[in-house]
Amino acid sequence: MKEAVSLPIDRVDAIPRAVVAAGAAYPDGTLLPWHSHRRAQLLYGASGLMQVATEDGAWVVPQQHAVWIPAGKPHRSRMLLGVTTRSAYIEPQASPRGGDACQVLEVSALLRQLLIEAAGIDQHYPEQGRDAVLMQLLLHEIGRARELPMHIPLPRDPALAELCRGFMLAPGLHSRPAEWARALHMSERTFTRRFREQTGMGFQAWRQRACVVLAVPRLAAGESVTRIALDFGYERPAAFSTMFRKLAGHPPSAHALKTGDRQA
Repeated sequence: MKEAVSLPIDRVDAIPRAVVAAGAAYPDGTLLPWHSHRRAQLLYGASGLMQVATEDGAWVVPQQHAVWIPAGKPHRSRMLLGVTTRSAYIEPQASPRGGDACQVLEVSALLRQLLIEAAGIDQHYPEQGRDAVLMQLLLHEIGRARELPMHIPLPRDPALAELCRGFMLAPGLHSRPAEWARALHMSERTFTRRFREQTGMGFQAWRQRACVVLAVPRLAAGESVTRIALDFGYERPAAFSTMFRKLAGHPPSAHALKTGDRQA
């Protein structure tokens, strides 16, 4: 594998290229506090597990997946379980993706190889020639990458957000809309409408999404599907696995770290 060039973030903006790529490695548990970039960033986890948070919600980024961070978006990141990364920093006018929200993206074999190769290229590569063409192909592949449901949207209403964060600390099927409505001193109908308005999802769909996203770090840490399913209130692990596969497109076992997965 081509060696990645590590590049301090404060040097990226000074480089007169539409796309600049770099790599990094982080000790377990490294926290990158709230910050933003003038450029958009595609952050690819070659190994390990990442968590990214914004005021809009939380994202879990499994190994060999990427998170798209729009230009100027304040965020913080936590690097878990031996994270090594490859990043592409992209000028806003060259951005291949729209919107102002982060997205967890599926990384195809081609996109993975492009990121690895790009991170080993001199940042002042010639604007004509092979390296410039590679960067243009990298942009095309970022633009067509499929978004995955690894995001837990959070409402802006403080009281409702507090309930959502409480659920994230102890997720489970026992939470019911009627209970949340009572806690907020409103009817269940009003709660249901407000929850959808604030998160873009119905309560049950949000609850399932949260369970899937919150299960991923535990799976990567080696916990069994059975243990996690029971903790979440499922009577049968198979029911949890079916729900997980339906939402994520793959079984929970896909997130279990194997020997050698901490190598970039």
